[in-house]
Amino acid sequence: MFEKLGHVVVRRRKSVLTLFIVTLIGLGALAGLAVPRLSGGGYSNPNSDSAKVFKYLTDTFHVKDPAVILEVKSTTSITDPAVIASAIALEKLVSAEKGVSKTLSYWSAGGAPTLASKDQKAGYLFIYSSETDPVNAKPLGKLIASKYDGTFQGVRVYVNGFAAFNSALSDKISKDLALAEGISIPLIFVLLLFVFGALIASATPLIVGVSAIIGALAIIYLISLATGVSIFALNLITGMGLGLGIDYALLMVNRFREEIHHGADVESAIVNTVKTAGKTVFYSGLTVIITLASLTFFPLMFLKSFGYAGMAVVAAAILAALVPFPAILALIGHRIDKFVVRKSAITPKADGRWAQTARFVMRRPVAVVVLSLTVLAVIASPVRNIVFSQADARVMPASSPIAIANSMASADFPGQEGNPIEFIIPNGVSRESELSAYEKKISSVGGIVRVGPEQVVGTTVRFSAVHSMNPRTNEAQALITKIRALPAPAGLLIGGVAADYTDTQGGIAKTLPWALGWIALGVLILLFLFTGSIILPIKAVILNMISLAAMMGALTWIFIEGHLTWLVGSFTNTHTIDTSMIILISVVTFGLSMDYELFLLSRIKEEHESGMNNEDAVATGLQRSARIITAAALLLAIAFVAFVTSGVTNIKTLGFGVAFAVILDATVVRGLLVPALMRLFGERNWWSPRWMKRFVINH
Repeated sequence: MFEKLGHVVVRRRKSVLTLFIVTLIGLGALAGLAVPRLSGGGYSNPNSDSAKVFKYLTDTFHVKDPAVILEVKSTTSITDPAVIASAIALEKLVSAEKGVSKTLSYWSAGGAPTLASKDQKAGYLFIYSSETDPVNAKPLGKLIASKYDGTFQGVRVYVNGFAAFNSALSDKISKDLALAEGISIPLIFVLLLFVFGALIASATPLIVGVSAIIGALAIIYLISLATGVSIFALNLITGMGLGLGIDYALLMVNRFREEIHHGADVESAIVNTVKTAGKTVFYSGLTVIITLASLTFFPLMFLKSFGYAGMAVVAAAILAALVPFPAILALIGHRIDKFVVRKSAITPKADGRWAQTARFVMRRPVAVVVLSLTVLAVIASPVRNIVFSQADARVMPASSPIAIANSMASADFPGQEGNPIEFIIPNGVSRESELSAYEKKISSVGGIVRVGPEQVVGTTVRFSAVHSMNPRTNEAQALITKIRALPAPAGLLIGGVAADYTDTQGGIAKTLPWALGWIALGVLILLFLFTGSIILPIKAVILNMISLAAMMGALTWIFIEGHLTWLVGSFTNTHTIDTSMIILISVVTFGLSMDYELFLLSRIKEEHESGMNNEDAVATGLQRSARIITAAALLLAIAFVAFVTSGVTNIKTLGFGVAFAVILDATVVRGLLVPALMRLFGERNWWSPRWMKRFVINH
């Protein structure tokens, strides 16, 4: 299959390139439409009790959450005539803005105590959007924040709420993304120059990386027309598109140059490159796609988005590396080594430092395994202190207006007035005494500030309870768990933001075993089909799990325990890590680790099948591939570590986590543990039952 593809591409290279350019222009037009479609939300479990409550509130009780919340703060009392006049004038102006359906404030509600701060110096002004979907209220949030955050007629106005947060987050991520790309692309090009030693060879891999990003953005735009997609998916597309696209091109260019240096003509070199490196790219990419597909199992739109984005960018990178890229190499031909900047990189040695390292490791395999596992265990040890939660406004820089507004609201208002726990009792209108007793139980639970009055529509009863803690925290989860453990009226549903958080964490926990099973089974099967070995796939999965534990230990040490902040930059330390983000980082790094495993094993297998014994195959395979794996890992790490410059904590975590895991995997795992373990297992590395051999891929 790959040999035929190589012949077709090289013989019709001009037609292939013309089609590629036309397609890329069309995809570029779609890619430009993607960013405005993306959302800052997606943390809810749509299949939960809290989601059912939300539907009752909107459909039956016609309750709508405010899109934007203004805290109007004065130096005197909110009942001061001057403050009242300013607040009324502000509300009048805001209500006239485009996209505002209605407003409600402490002053327009006749001095409602629930809308006043504990010191009576601040009041809430709720702004409701005319949009039915809160995700579409992002422009309103941006408008209100730009016009009203600050001083207004003697009072201080702080802008908060979902639409404002969504808008601020989108703007911040877009700006940070531009900065990250401005840092990573020049650094990647310099590293490519060092690796390949020639200008032409160094420039070509960027084509695949950029093509993968454009293609993935176009696909994400089309997906966003049917379902929600998180704004955070942009970072994964950029990081993986640039890093993985270049990695695949790197493997292809390296093999093409190797074939040319061995005297092959251009067509034969292209065919052999596609047949060997192209096959590795295809199956390693397929491994990553299978791994990332597990993210779509989770109920959260946030995680599903990364599944869609990851699969799209990897598929685009594979396609670009296997079809237009060989056509480009065919046109370049022997000029691939033009404009030399480092002569020693032009013709890699057949028996160099990496082969010597492999032989050194294989002479002392037990000592290397013990030492390597000890180092990884030490790095992983802080993981025992890991605490999970979900993102809120504190992921933004502490100096950002939205973070300041959130902090101010938390300090000024004793209860989460805008985020109460909601109770819905279908057919509860005839059970007044039972409901009254239940409400008394709720009011006595620690953390509950006040239980609100009942509201009846038809036979459905609703009441709410205001609590004192941030709703997206482990404390709020414990509160919801305690309330749900109380004896309750039949059919009762509990919702609200705190319940939504609890249901989301529960949904993740329930889905995780299925996702892990999918990854393990998919990777084991694919690696067996590729290698024909039973031992190698099992060993690869175990090593990747150890590597992931070390990565999570490092994240805990930095982002929970607060070490090395000088390296990653300042952030608001909540002493927790976003549950969704740690799952994302783990899945992405697992997939990338398997990618590098296939890079290495494919070359070792090729040498072993050519007649070399196990040790020589490992040494030669490592020499031929380790330089590329290390370079690929560094390139990918640069693409992700640039995200550490972001002001958004989740993006910092993503950037550092992936970069650290990739470097650790390419050095300690692939450079030391893999050759040591292959020496210990010897020829048993390649064993499998005879009846299974017929399933091995040989084309």
